[in-house]
Amino acid sequence: MNYKIILTDEAKEYLISLDVKTKNIIARKIDALKESPGKQGKALSGNLAGYRSLNTAGRYRIVYEVKIKQVIVIIIAVGMRKEGSKIDVYETLKKLLRSNIIKISS
Repeated sequence: MNYKIILTDEAKEYLISLDVKTKNIIARKIDALKESPGKQGKALSGNLAGYRSLNTAGRYRIVYEVKIKQVIVIIIAVGMRKEGSKIDVYETLKKLLRSNIIKISS
């Protein structure tokens, strides 16, 4: 069963800002999520419980949510893992979720 992939506006904007090589690596990983997304990446905990994270292109992460009943994968965020930094993908995601800023477009 193939899942439909949907990216948030924030994830799309971040991908656009990347160099071509990195963008292509991440795009292939996102495309691979069409099959068995619940078996890929790792489940997150705490404030990000319900989301999964997939390592890609070195320090980059894809944070996504699997909607099994709707057969969709929502790419919530893409970004670098820089623990302790303001630009850390997980810290940025927590701020966006608290502010209800994340928008999903198909």
